[in-house]
Amino acid sequence: MEKTAATATAKKLNMKEKYAQMTRGLGWTTTYQPMDKVFDQIKFEGIKIHDWDKWEDPFRLTMDAYWKYQTEKERKLYAIIDAFQQNNGHLNVSDGRYVNTLKLFLTGISPEEYSAHRLFAMLGRQFPGVGARVACQMQSIDELRHAQTQVHTISQYNKYFNGMHDFRHMHDRVWYLSVPKSYFEDAMTAGPFEAITAISFGFEYVLTNLIFMPFMSAAAYNGDMATVTFGFSAQSDEARHMTLGIECIKFMLEQDPDNVPIVQRWIDKWFWRGYRVLTLVAMMLDYMVPKKVMSWKEAWEIYFVQNGGSLFNDLERYGIRMPKYWEQTVSGADRLSSEAWNTFYNYAAAANFNTWCPSEENMNWMSEKYPDTFDKYYRPRFEHYREQENQGKRFYNTTLPMLCQCCQIPLVFSEPDDATKTCYRESDYNGDKYHFCSDGCKDIFDYEPEKYVQAWLPVHQIYQGNCFKPGTDPTVEGFNPLAAVLDYYNFGPGDNMDYVGSPDEANWLKWKGLVKEDAPKKAA
Repeated sequence: MEKTAATATAKKLNMKEKYAQMTRGLGWTTTYQPMDKVFDQIKFEGIKIHDWDKWEDPFRLTMDAYWKYQTEKERKLYAIIDAFQQNNGHLNVSDGRYVNTLKLFLTGISPEEYSAHRLFAMLGRQFPGVGARVACQMQSIDELRHAQTQVHTISQYNKYFNGMHDFRHMHDRVWYLSVPKSYFEDAMTAGPFEAITAISFGFEYVLTNLIFMPFMSAAAYNGDMATVTFGFSAQSDEARHMTLGIECIKFMLEQDPDNVPIVQRWIDKWFWRGYRVLTLVAMMLDYMVPKKVMSWKEAWEIYFVQNGGSLFNDLERYGIRMPKYWEQTVSGADRLSSEAWNTFYNYAAAANFNTWCPSEENMNWMSEKYPDTFDKYYRPRFEHYREQENQGKRFYNTTLPMLCQCCQIPLVFSEPDDATKTCYRESDYNGDKYHFCSDGCKDIFDYEPEKYVQAWLPVHQIYQGNCFKPGTDPTVEGFNPLAAVLDYYNFGPGDNMDYVGSPDEANWLKWKGLVKEDAPKKAA
């Protein structure tokens, strides 16, 4: 049949035009309901946005390109995970003790990746600006992927080591896991601008490198290539997330000068809250990885003091200064990891990983890295513990500690200018007294006490009898509350206590041919 009309040829869009159509072009102004009602959380924080079109898209990806890049990363990641499993890669790590870092990571970090996934899905619903919504949608998917790949990677270790069997159950119950959990729940119950400042800027831009860079380097140095692979697969996403964090901050600061003091207060708050969460990373670097790559103090100097200092120099033109109390983090870097490890050594019965008294080699390394503090304050303590162990009197603290009402960490930190004195602050609110581990946590509480008086504090809950399984009768003769709490946590034999004498140690020695298979096991 002969053509009688010219056939229209669709114009091929260039990359910029395609990107605009596939992101900004998907938005519209509502008519059935006013925009303020559809996005009802956007104004109550006091942030003023005059022009959402000024938002600079940090990802600059269309969804089809996003899936293409992520699919390729998944292929490479799972190929390595499969090879790791088929070749019994868990036997190639430096020492059985190393796996306890993965237990801590799986229970303390991976569930929060899922929390971040939920948070960014919520943010995508609350921002009127299309560019911000698209960025939050992509980051939400990123965070879900991170949770999945971390669980899949560490699942190989779960077949052979204790403490990883029920991490989701533990996340909502175990005392020390309330620290990272409360951080994300604090962000998720804030307004959208504070939430994105908390995670995208406070954590992703300022602090996330302290998790992924030194820890993944330590994983590589200790022979854990599966963890290295998921770490760097995630880190390429984190680079995008960091750009979202800095863009969000600059966007708010450029929109209205009234935003500056609000943003500064959020930066102060979330820097301190994130720093407290990183206490777990500090002790991982200094005490838990058998083969060391850098100390916590070195990591803090590189990734916060130097990198963060440059960042805040850049933000100074907007009227933003360094976070409040940052000087205390620098002076405290000499002590943070030792104070944390001493705490977990004391309370190893109530954690889902094993602890141990540091070896002479580890203590000599600590002396070298912390010449002003370790030998003076911490070596004598650990040597005393070792002496007690040699006498068969391994010390376990059976008391329940006072918790900080804000960060929920026990009050174990020392004063900023005195390593021999416990840092303690308190506030009165509505006739009750509340306790804090630091000036930073007290400031956060004092600004919005109504929020933090509702905190679910594990020690308080245990004393109130809320951490026992249904049907538990604490009035029966010989009732052991600690055993009941551990049962509530779903802890089993070998999940806790000291590494020496544990099933993990016995299996590791057997696998490595260091003991006969019929050698008697020490009591856990």
